[in-house]
Amino acid sequence: MDPLEILFQCEYLVAINKPNGLLVHRSPIASDADVFAVQLLRDQLGRKVYPVHRLDRKTSGVLLFALDEATNSEMQRKFMEGEITKTYHAIVRGYTPDTGEIDYPLKRDDGVTQDALTFFKTLKRTEMPFAVGKHPTSRYSLVKLNPATGRMHQLRKHMAHILHPIIGDRPHGCNKQNRYFKEHFDMTQMMLHAVSLEFVHPHTNKSVCIAAPYQQEFSRILEELRLK
Repeated sequence: MDPLEILFQCEYLVAINKPNGLLVHRSPIASDADVFAVQLLRDQLGRKVYPVHRLDRKTSGVLLFALDEATNSEMQRKFMEGEITKTYHAIVRGYTPDTGEIDYPLKRDDGVTQDALTFFKTLKRTEMPFAVGKHPTSRYSLVKLNPATGRMHQLRKHMAHILHPIIGDRPHGCNKQNRYFKEHFDMTQMMLHAVSLEFVHPHTNKSVCIAAPYQQEFSRILEELRLK
């Protein structure tokens, strides 16, 4: 496996551009995996690393680690208290409104309902000359997503809730779209990418912005859909 792409590193923190399909760490719900970001980065740097937040296995982009326990605790606090600006890009079905917010509580696996809030902005729209459903053409949008809370699968569930599911998302997305993209574009990944994290560094008090370029597959689908 290729070395992980390091986006940012100092004596306290390190960030990588996580590929699609890579688990952050061992999980009982993904027993098929034997490679994890924590282990790969630890071996690559030759030292212990602490993941301060999570990205879904299917989501690519900025993943941040602390290099000591004190920094890990402080960064986790920043995430919990909304002191970190998280920005994602997603390719979704349909024409999304210019801007909006999705304030829709989400239920956890254990039945507990939590408040969940996402802000979105449409960056680009496209209409393609192929039919996936009943219409002769198909519409898609590239959207910027800023989750104000950090719930499990929040962006995926929120976009499905407003009927603009993320392309390639299973089980929250549209099976018809996913099947079409697999058959016609040979696409098996989900089109959700963590573009950037912005925060005040816990030790230097300076503003930090870590940005992750799109993965190859995300860029390819943008081009196929004329969204670039």
